[in-house]
Amino acid sequence: MVTRDNGSNLIILTLYIIGISYTFNRMIDSIDDKIKFNFERTAVEEQLREKNLQNDIGISFKLNPSYDLNELKELSISIENKSQNLAIYVDWDNCSLVVDYNKQSRRVIRKSPDLTRDLAVPQSPSLIAPNKTLSVAVTAEDVFQLDSSSGTYKVNTPLINISALEKGQKALFKNFMSGKIELKFSLQLVLRISELRVGLVPGEDKPPMCIVNCPFTIRKLPWWYALPWNKKR
Repeated sequence: MVTRDNGSNLIILTLYIIGISYTFNRMIDSIDDKIKFNFERTAVEEQLREKNLQNDIGISFKLNPSYDLNELKELSISIENKSQNLAIYVDWDNCSLVVDYNKQSRRVIRKSPDLTRDLAVPQSPSLIAPNKTLSVAVTAEDVFQLDSSSGTYKVNTPLINISALEKGQKALFKNFMSGKIELKFSLQLVLRISELRVGLVPGEDKPPMCIVNCPFTIRKLPWWYALPWNKKR
């Protein structure tokens, strides 16, 4: 038989649990959302093997363990020429950034330490000499905005604008934020290859030009990744 005191204690305990649960949920809601970018390295290595370039070219990206939702504005890429006699050129004007969820192909801009005053000018190809590595930051043309006061272009929007999905593609945004799906995009690099000694096309076993598709996935991390002791996880 439940006494009056026991009944009161049960009500108090129930209200206490509800209060704790509410406070805990509010705390979780106040934590910044974290996402992770993952470079699909094996897919790139397979493409290079198919073109017989696995011993000549290495491609890598420098990524943080996690990012705020709209933090990433550029990709830091390193392209290594591992060969002894090949000249490798990166044809930036023909590279593109392809976003899967909206089928959008975006022009790639190689960032320069100089101020950007004109996005329409052609970009010179980058030469990577044998046993050298090119490390640059790249982004998409449409993330730049003109600063009217300085007359220069600055990067003001994220490379992959996930927050914008909340208005235009609500179902996709909801499924991503709940961790049900991952978002995908790729950087398509156009590389031109020639024999360094004679300036002609390489041997028949290697292509003079190739497109290397560098795929990425983005996933929403659980809320506990935003806790201070998980910053480097």
